[in-house]
Amino acid sequence: MYQVRDSYFVTRSCCHAVNPHKPKITAIFIAKQSIILDRSKKPPVPSLLSANLTLRAYTKYSSSPLIPAPYQTPKTGLLSRLPPSWVPYAELIRIDKPTGTYYLFFPCIFSTLLAAPLVVPHPSPSSVLQTSLLFFAGALVMRGAGCTINDLWDRNLDPHVSRTRLRPIARKSVSPLKALAFTGTQLLTGLGILLQFPEQCLFYGIPSLILVVTYPLAKRYTHYPQLVLGLTFSWGAIMGFPALGVDLMQNMPALTAASFLYASNIAWTIIYDMIYAHLDIKDDAKAGIKSIALRHDQWAKQILSALAILQVGSLTAAGVATGAGPAFFIGSCGGSAVSLAIMIKRINLKSVDDCWWWFVNGCWITGGVISGGMVIDYLARYFKHKNLISHEGKKDNQYNCIQE
Repeated sequence: MYQVRDSYFVTRSCCHAVNPHKPKITAIFIAKQSIILDRSKKPPVPSLLSANLTLRAYTKYSSSPLIPAPYQTPKTGLLSRLPPSWVPYAELIRIDKPTGTYYLFFPCIFSTLLAAPLVVPHPSPSSVLQTSLLFFAGALVMRGAGCTINDLWDRNLDPHVSRTRLRPIARKSVSPLKALAFTGTQLLTGLGILLQFPEQCLFYGIPSLILVVTYPLAKRYTHYPQLVLGLTFSWGAIMGFPALGVDLMQNMPALTAASFLYASNIAWTIIYDMIYAHLDIKDDAKAGIKSIALRHDQWAKQILSALAILQVGSLTAAGVATGAGPAFFIGSCGGSAVSLAIMIKRINLKSVDDCWWWFVNGCWITGGVISGGMVIDYLARYFKHKNLISHEGKKDNQYNCIQE
């Protein structure tokens, strides 16, 4: 009869340390010491079955913690194509996980499309596209800077959360000093992009840096860090107006629309970050990290529903303030209401995979229908305005001919 003492056979049914969103059935044999007391028989060959049996014996006879899976250099995807020295910095800015960039970009394009019909003459589609591309570049850079700042603040917390323990600073692949220098480079790049916009954008853009720097502290001192993240990530809902030359201080309809759009995006940010927080809810509780998901776990879906109503209601009010047409109210408001209702109804907040799926795809589903309705509304109003100007031009020419 075999008796196992201090064996390191470990079975991973779902290795969240490597990728929490792709469960794998794997057996890992870590050879430290396997003491088989009956030496007359040969030790069994490692297999999935023996690994499971040994794990039970290990759990019974040993109180030592399981050794977590070590960091593995990316073998596939974008990171695998980069020079090894670049990989930690690419991981810092989450270049292989662009969903956060999209969430930061959507409020920018919302405000740009909502502001365009307020400008006389209406900016052309090519001008709106150029502005949107600048916003995307800014979102890419500033999201990376925000992630780096977040990891600097959380360098002592991340090692205690399975999903974040292998981040570059947490695993000491990047020193805090180098990360700080890298942050400075990103912020300077972001400033360079901001300078490509009209001068008044500086007045609106610079204050957002305060939120970017202080957000990581919120999870330490308040149960509502998602609100602070909402204030930060939704700032683009304001920026589209000055980017197209609309002075919010002199244009009351624009200021009203920007305020309601900002509120709508804050609600949306809290929704998706509450879902994201459920990925780490158990580890966060152990590490002392605060969130709405932890504070109001039993009422999560009710809170999500209330936030969805706030989001759609505020979006509708923003459209009313700008005189939006049917495409906006049916496509953007109606479409987002349907997509949010389906998500809240179907999501299983206790499932890591389900939360991740809705976090990633909900970005495009809800953000896509809002953008789609806004694009159609903008184009309809643009061509109507263009035809009106053309018609008035013909009238003026006819009048001049009669006078002559």
